[in-house]
Amino acid sequence: MTWFKFVAGALFGMGMFLFPAGEGEGFSTPVGLLTEWLEKLITANAPWFLYLLVAFSALGALACRFYTPKFIARRKWAAGLFAVSWPYLLTRLVALAVVICVGGEVGPEWIRGEDVGGSMVGLSRTLVALAFSLSFVLPFLTDTGIMEFTGVLLKPVIRPLFHVPGRASVDLIASWLASSNTAVLITAGQYNSGYYSRREAATIMTNFSLVSIPFCMVVAGTLHVEKYFPLLYLTVTAVGLLLAVIAVRIPPLSTVAEEYRGEPQLREEVPQGNSLFSWAIAAALERAEKFRLSVAVGVGLEMAVGILFDLIPIVIAWGTIGTLLVNETPIFQWIAYPMGLYMWAVGIPDAFTLAPATLVGFIDMFIPALITNPESSEQIRFFISALSLVQIIYLTEVGSIIVKSDVGLDMKRLFIIFLERTLIAIPLLWLVTKFFVG
Repeated sequence: MTWFKFVAGALFGMGMFLFPAGEGEGFSTPVGLLTEWLEKLITANAPWFLYLLVAFSALGALACRFYTPKFIARRKWAAGLFAVSWPYLLTRLVALAVVICVGGEVGPEWIRGEDVGGSMVGLSRTLVALAFSLSFVLPFLTDTGIMEFTGVLLKPVIRPLFHVPGRASVDLIASWLASSNTAVLITAGQYNSGYYSRREAATIMTNFSLVSIPFCMVVAGTLHVEKYFPLLYLTVTAVGLLLAVIAVRIPPLSTVAEEYRGEPQLREEVPQGNSLFSWAIAAALERAEKFRLSVAVGVGLEMAVGILFDLIPIVIAWGTIGTLLVNETPIFQWIAYPMGLYMWAVGIPDAFTLAPATLVGFIDMFIPALITNPESSEQIRFFISALSLVQIIYLTEVGSIIVKSDVGLDMKRLFIIFLERTLIAIPLLWLVTKFFVG
């Protein structure tokens, strides 16, 4: 039975998350196709669901500021959802105001427009579908032994390079073929289960959650550099991995505490007398033996509810505010001036014009592509495409999950890591662009 759990769980989990699927332009994964189907189903039959969800999240948290019912206080996960701090309560109330404007078509256009609040509401519908499709399939990838198996086999390569367990390779592959937020959610779940320390989880979330191949295609198409796509993705992957090697060795990642949530569960050390492969099998079977479908469903339900009530209001509120700052104020022109000087020193043309595009990716990685002039040279468009894809830390999805996951990275540290990645990547990406594009 244990062998069946391992083999069947591994095949199902890898099949859902890691194997290409779909037809037509680009490709997806089975869990990606399931997410798309659920999104269309909810949009067509229950468009009000998101608005009701945000309202319940905001009003429930507001009520709990004054009185927390005993049935919520007694359950840690429920208390964590509704007994929130004032900043997160304010975030939920802002999200409620945004969905009222968008759903009711009331209020100023600069809030409910398709490029601002409407865009964040559309993104959140995708996250609702992702919550349902991801949460109940994820345990088959993480809890049936495949991560233990790959972790033991790949540890001799992964550990010395990136200072993380070999099982982190699964997170990386999931982000390549599924999505970066999928990889971050996998990592958060592994941290909560005791398989990663705070520092390891923070490292994986901020370095291994590369964007998926389909999203890279979308960015390339938006900036009309599709003919360079193989070069673009090879460059993003190579520079992204180099950034990971560097980032783990400098603050703030190097200063995150090496502590676990509960007892450490990881066993990748190979005992004397065992071969690497035999110990990988043994570790996988031990993990598979503990797998229970009922437990997996319960964990999946808690994850789904957490995404729905906690993460979605953050995406709507922070994403809307950030987009407003980009669209309606000159603030990014001001704060990007030092970046313009740096790019000018590197030798990038129109450095001060491009400078805001190097920072707005902290809000959402698609914004740099949207604000870059489509009449710019191929070199500039390729450079901005590559830079936005290697930055990978953006508040509307990945950043929000990282902050809420309690791995030791607050907003300040996240922004510092974002800047480090940007500053190191700019000369490397421009070097590739100069020699191979145009």
